[in-house]
Amino acid sequence: MKILQSIPLFAWLLLLLNIVVFASDQALDTVVLDVSLISGARFILDLGHLLLMVGVVVLYFEIIKATRTTTASVVDHGLSTIIFVVFLIEFITVSACGNATFLAIAVMSLVDVVAGFTVTISSAKRDLSLGTQP
Repeated sequence: MKILQSIPLFAWLLLLLNIVVFASDQALDTVVLDVSLISGARFILDLGHLLLMVGVVVLYFEIIKATRTTTASVVDHGLSTIIFVVFLIEFITVSACGNATFLAIAVMSLVDVVAGFTVTISSAKRDLSLGTQP
C-alpha cells in the first residue's frame, strides 16, 4: 500500500491520457456533457477539458502530498520529476500527444515538481531553524 501512495497521481493521469490519445486521434474532442443552461447558453464539455479539470484536482492533491516530510515524499518527488520528463518527451516526439490539452497537463506536472521541491525545501529550512539554539 505504501508503494501505491508514493506513485504520483500524475502517473495515473499520464496513463489515462495515453489511453485516450492513442485510442483515436479525435478522442479528446468527444463530447462528455451537453447541457442547456438557464441563460439559454449551451454548455458542452469534451473529454479534453474534463481531463484538464481532473489535472487541476490532481495538482491540488499533489501539492498537499508535498507537505509531508517522509522518505516516501522524497521518492514521490523523484518519480514526479520522471513523470514530467515523460510528459515532455511524449509531447515533443509523439504526434498524438502534440496538442494543447497534453501540454497543459504537462505544465501542471511541472508545477507539481517545482511546488513539491519548494515546499519540501521550505519545510526542511523551518525544521533546521527550529532545531538551532539562539
